Amino acid sequence: MTNDLFYLKPNVVIGPFVDRWYAWTHLISPATGAMNVFGRHMRIMNSYIQAPQIHAEAVKNPKMKGGPFMDYKEPRVKEIERLRDETAINRKKSIEFAEAVIVLDKMLKENARGYSMEALYDKVPEILKGYVELVYDLNNNPSFRFFESLLYKSEFYSKASQSIALWITNNDERPFSLSTPQLDDPDVLHLHIPVDHVGIDVLGRMKRKAGSIDKIADILGVKDSDRPLFDTFFTRQEHPKYRKYDGNKARMRYFGHACILVETKDVSILVDPLISYYGYESSVSHFSDIDLPDVIDYVLITHNHQDHIVFETLLPLRHKIRNIIVPDSNSGALQDPSLKLTFQALGFEKVITIGEMEEVKFENCVITGIPFTGEHSDLNIRTKTCFHIAIDKFAFLFVADSRILEARLYHHIQRIIGDVDVIFLGMECDGAPLSWLYGPLLTGEITRENDQSRRLSGCDFERGMHLIDTFHPKEAYVYAMGQEPWLEFISSIKYTPQSNPIIQSNRLVEECTIRKIITERLYGEKELLYDYEKQMETVA
Repeated sequence: MTNDLFYLKPNVVIGPFVDRWYAWTHLISPATGAMNVFGRHMRIMNSYIQAPQIHAEAVKNPKMKGGPFMDYKEPRVKEIERLRDETAINRKKSIEFAEAVIVLDKMLKENARGYSMEALYDKVPEILKGYVELVYDLNNNPSFRFFESLLYKSEFYSKASQSIALWITNNDERPFSLSTPQLDDPDVLHLHIPVDHVGIDVLGRMKRKAGSIDKIADILGVKDSDRPLFDTFFTRQEHPKYRKYDGNKARMRYFGHACILVETKDVSILVDPLISYYGYESSVSHFSDIDLPDVIDYVLITHNHQDHIVFETLLPLRHKIRNIIVPDSNSGALQDPSLKLTFQALGFEKVITIGEMEEVKFENCVITGIPFTGEHSDLNIRTKTCFHIAIDKFAFLFVADSRILEARLYHHIQRIIGDVDVIFLGMECDGAPLSWLYGPLLTGEITRENDQSRRLSGCDFERGMHLIDTFHPKEAYVYAMGQEPWLEFISSIKYTPQSNPIIQSNRLVEECTIRKIITERLYGEKELLYDYEKQMETVA
């Protein structure tokens, strides 16, 4: 035992996992988690066990990046067999749940003919009884919804399947997160603790405030045999302290992808946190967690995709986040899990929901939820919102990955909120097909043609210019493109100059430049200062 104090090294990853798979929102929610265990994890594991050489060849092909292929440098068939068998045992109820959802959907298609559904409740699979409500839409199409809050308190929500992995990283190279589980590695320490564990907060604080290695090891339940590795995660060297912004302007800092920090001397607002906070040398200049305030007043989440909600970023920041604002939804639809319930399950105490055109007011700031269309493969998903942030008379509009399907929607919105000073829009305009993300939730077959036509796509040039023409910004920034190297393990995106999103965003930048609108496709980092009274100053 020692009384010496240490800091957590800046390049230690605190990675959350479920059944050894990288944790994202659809693995936390019990219903979507069950469908992913059954329809994604078990299938990929069985495929790898049967033909590991096909996986090894596929991951060498850049066009196959992001596909359902495990990426290991050496064959690890025996370990995957063991993981599959353990999953089949430990997640037996979740697998039965997923199988029952398929049976339920088929039963409704065969039996629901527009008459009362009351008699059909007897036909609901036993394991789902009491957890679903049977419903029609106005055209007598049958469906069902879950009582999701009950599922979180049932046997289908398993904290025992959750864990945290710690390791030191010196680069951005990792296998694609949705296809490759984290197996045992001599340089990786797995802690079998749930993701709401208080020890994660204590560990996160040690980035800024030194603490005892013995105490944090005890809190996390680190075994004596793991202490030699665990102790390498700490240093006596103090990290640079954060200098709170105390100017009289609004400071905007771009942290990469869709992550923006808006800060005044009174308040800090962090949008869609995904931060490369690891202190290693990189060819791309970028801010890190050292550049975040000691207190984050509001975190804003635009939508429920794995590149906009990153627990690896959020969990180490949990101790300093006062409020999280998420899109309002309690639909109970399989494809639309509640983010409020997800964040509450992960130990975030103050979760605020915001509906379309609803406001959250504080200090001299108003945050408004703005309708978000597209980018969800035409599924009925309500858990999505753009954000309008007004600081006194100065207005930011964060459109995230919204694809402008009907321009008049934003004309109606503009009549209410007026023009904006700065707009951020996503232009990943190709997007993956429906099945890439939502495939495990589909209970029936989908044709390749239908799958390819329903994509996770943002704005192209024409749709992006609709926003410019509607809101008349003085500055327009393309973001959320997935270009930064620390995004690749989540998004699998690699562009070339011939990639359509690059061509489309280049056109928008060129057109805005012609119109004397300050514009840029953001990459890496950016800092800007804005005067509340619309006097703008650009900083390098």
